[in-house]
Amino acid sequence: MPTVAVNTSELFQVLGKTYTFEEFDDLCFDFGLEAEVAEEEEGQGEPTEEQFKIDIPANRYDLLCIEGIGRGLLVFLEKMKAPRYKAIPPASGARQQLKILPATAQVRPFAVAAVLRNIKFTEDRYKSFIDLQDKLHQNICRRRTLVAIGTHDLDTIQGPFVYDAKQPKDIKFKPLGQTKEYTAPELMELYAGDSHLKPYLPIIQDKPVYPVIYDSKGVVLSMPPIINGEHTKITLNTKNVFIECTATDLTKAKIVLDTVVTMFSQYCAEPFVVEQAEVIQPDGTSVIHPELPYRFDTVDVEDINKKIGINITGEEMARLLSKMCMESEAINGGKNVKVEIPPTRRDVLHNCDIWEDVAIAYGFNNLKWTIPNTNTIANQFPINKLTDLMRGEICAAGFTEVLTFALCSRDDIADKLRKDIKQTQAVHISNPKTLSFQVARTSLLPGVLRTLFHNKSLPLPLKLFEISDVVFKDSSKDVGARNERHLVAVNYNKSGGFEIIHGLLDRIMQLLQVAPATDGTGYCIQAAEDSTYFPGRCADILVKGSSIGKLGVLHPDVVTAFDLNLPCAALEINLEALQ
Repeated sequence: MPTVAVNTSELFQVLGKTYTFEEFDDLCFDFGLEAEVAEEEEGQGEPTEEQFKIDIPANRYDLLCIEGIGRGLLVFLEKMKAPRYKAIPPASGARQQLKILPATAQVRPFAVAAVLRNIKFTEDRYKSFIDLQDKLHQNICRRRTLVAIGTHDLDTIQGPFVYDAKQPKDIKFKPLGQTKEYTAPELMELYAGDSHLKPYLPIIQDKPVYPVIYDSKGVVLSMPPIINGEHTKITLNTKNVFIECTATDLTKAKIVLDTVVTMFSQYCAEPFVVEQAEVIQPDGTSVIHPELPYRFDTVDVEDINKKIGINITGEEMARLLSKMCMESEAINGGKNVKVEIPPTRRDVLHNCDIWEDVAIAYGFNNLKWTIPNTNTIANQFPINKLTDLMRGEICAAGFTEVLTFALCSRDDIADKLRKDIKQTQAVHISNPKTLSFQVARTSLLPGVLRTLFHNKSLPLPLKLFEISDVVFKDSSKDVGARNERHLVAVNYNKSGGFEIIHGLLDRIMQLLQVAPATDGTGYCIQAAEDSTYFPGRCADILVKGSSIGKLGVLHPDVVTAFDLNLPCAALEINLEALQ
C-alpha cells in the first residue's frame, strides 16, 4: 500500500481549514483512508515541518499526491464539485507529434504523450510533480517494467518527436544531473553503482537495442526507462511540459498519462484542460492522447440498499456518489442511479466498486448492527479438530512438530524413496519455476527428512512429526485430485528406534480409542515389504482389516539420499481413515 507524506501547512491551505490530527484522522477514515503523524528523523538538525502520512489503496492512483488527496477531500466535504477534465487541440491547431518507429517493438513497443500548457510551478508543486512520478513508477508501472514516465520542458525542444530503438553505442547524450555526454553503455556502467537507478538497468540491459526519444534536431529527450536528458530538465521557470510514457502495456500507459495530467492540469492557465498530442504508430495510423475517457454506468438503488444494509432514496445515493468524485443522478423515478465515472477513477471496474463507494460515503460507522436472517452456527471440521488435538498429544510424547512445503521435487517422492514416479499418483506442476517445486507431495516423509538434514547438527535423538495434507490424482473428483490428511513421525538416532515409533503408534491408537486386536475389530501391525523401508523391518498398520499406513526402519539408500548418515525409523498414516 503506497504512503503519501504531506506537509500539514500545505494540506490545510488546500482544505481551507486547520485540523488536529484526530480530526484529520477521522476525516480520512470517513473517506476510506488511514493517516498517521510522520515521525521526525534523527540527525536532521533543525526540526522539519510537521507531516501526515496517508496510506493510499494501491488502485487509487488519483490519490498519490497532495493535489489528488486535497481535491478528493474537498469534493467529499462538498466544498467543491468534481472538476471536468478536457483534452483539447492546441490553439494553433497543430498538435505535438510523437512518431513511433518499428524498431521499438524489440524492447518497448508503446508510447503515449500529452502537453501541459502554461503551467505554473512552485517549489512545493515541483516536488509533488516529481514525487507523483516516483509513486506511479513503484505502483502501477511495476518499477518501470510496464511504463516509464518522461517529463520535459517543451520550450527547450522542437517537435515532431521520434521514439526509436538504436544500438547502444549509437546513443549519446548528457543525462539528467551530469555535466558531459555519455554513450548508452557508459551510462549503464555509470549507474551500476547508483542506488536509485541501478534496479532499472536490467530492464533493457540485455536487449539488442535501447529505446530513445529525440526531437527534430536530434536532441535526446530520454532513454526510457533509465534516465531523461539534462537538456529538457524541468525547472520552476518551466511553462510548458511535454509528457511521454513509453510502455510494454498500452492500457497501463494510458492510465499513467491520464493520472499525471489530471492531477497537475489544475496549475495550468486554464485549469483541468490538457493539450492533446498526436502519436503516429509504426503502421502509419494516428492516435490522439490523452483520451481522458468518461463512461456511464447504471446501478439499481434497491439492490445497493440490500447489499449494504441501508435504506436511502435514489437522490440521496446520487449525492453520496457525487461526493466520491462520480457525478450521479437518480433516474427512472429514483429506482436507478446513473453514474458518471471520470478518468481519475480507473479503480472502478465493476458495479461492486460503486457499491463500495456508496458505503464509504454513507459512513461505515453509520451502518447499523443487525442479526442476519440466516441462522447458521459455525463448527470446526472434524478432521481439523482431530488434527489440533493430535498435535498436542504427540508433542507431549516428546516429538517436535515441523511444517514443510506442500510442493517438492519429483526425486523427493520417487527416486529418493526408491519408488517409480508413475505409481505415485502425483499431481505435477505444468510450469515449475524451480526443481524443488515440481509436484504436490504424496507423502510427508521427504519434507521431514529434509528438515532432519538441515538440523542434523543438533543433539540426538531428533524426534520430529508433521500433520498436513498430501495430494493424489483422483479422476472421480471434479478437480481431478483429492487431499488426504496424513501424520508422519520419525526418530533419528544412533540406533533405528523402531520400538519408539511403535510406541507412538500405540499411543495414537489409545487416544483414538482403537483397541489392539487381530480379529479385524481393532488395530494391528502386519509384516510387509515396501521399497522405502529396510527389508524385514516394515509393517502395514491395519485398522479393522484395512491398511491406513506403514511404519518401519528406513532403507539405508533412502537415508543417504537425503544426506543423512544415521538410522531412522518412521511412521506415516492416513488420519482421515481413523475419523
